Amino acid sequence: MKSVVVTGVSTGIGAGVARVLAAAGFRVFGTVRKIADAAALSAEFGDRFTPIVFDVTDEAAIAIAATEVRAALGGARLNGLVNNAGVAVSGPLTLQPPEDFRRQIEVNLVGPFLVTQAFAPLLGTDPSLTGSPGRIVNISSVGGKFAAPFLGAYAASKHALEGYSEALRRELMLYGIDVVIVGPGSVATPIWDKAEAAGLGPYAGTAYAGPMQRFSDYMLTQGRKGFPPEKIGQVVLTALTATKPKVRYAVVPGALTNWIMPTLLPKRIVDRIFGRAAGLLP
Repeated sequence: MKSVVVTGVSTGIGAGVARVLAAAGFRVFGTVRKIADAAALSAEFGDRFTPIVFDVTDEAAIAIAATEVRAALGGARLNGLVNNAGVAVSGPLTLQPPEDFRRQIEVNLVGPFLVTQAFAPLLGTDPSLTGSPGRIVNISSVGGKFAAPFLGAYAASKHALEGYSEALRRELMLYGIDVVIVGPGSVATPIWDKAEAAGLGPYAGTAYAGPMQRFSDYMLTQGRKGFPPEKIGQVVLTALTATKPKVRYAVVPGALTNWIMPTLLPKRIVDRIFGRAAGLLP
């Protein structure tokens, strides 16, 4: 049975990825932060799912988990690592509290860095293990290629993850370990309900309140019409199993307007589109 570690499987994309991989015959080591989530997922997935409890920013806990997975594999290599765990912290960059920006980078960028270092030996850098080298799949975002207003910290973390992934892919050629990026657009997950409940928060009384509300309303509408998490899971399965996987998969609803045009049009034109849509320009 092939084995894979997937971070952040409690809900959303991570749960969808775990569901698809388990159904495809993988043994899924899924990371959660709460024991209660581990119990619920174990009940759903049965013996193809092994919960491991750690926060992706906790280096000591990650090391313990890697030791536990090594013992469970009994000398065999890990077939895959999916760095999925992440958060989205919104706010205008000139007003955003520094601790919010640091948290965004810590979870979305430093987290995959720490997890990858801990599990790289199991994927193939340790020559004492048996089996073919594994693959790493890093979950980026549309925001990894272009940035929307009020999601600057998130875009910064995902742009950085893309650069990290590219360098890592080239470095790990030495061991035969491939690195693939999956960049989803809108995905229908509970994150949109949480975002709506949070509202404008500390920015309600600022000059950005109106544009933020307009942008938030648009994002909520698009998000709830997004792909189901299992759609991302199917792409991750392809990234892990294809003979010659792409280096990056864009999984974006309404790809023409939400992916192709923004990446091809001159950036000043895209600026004006965003500005007028959100009320940042007359």
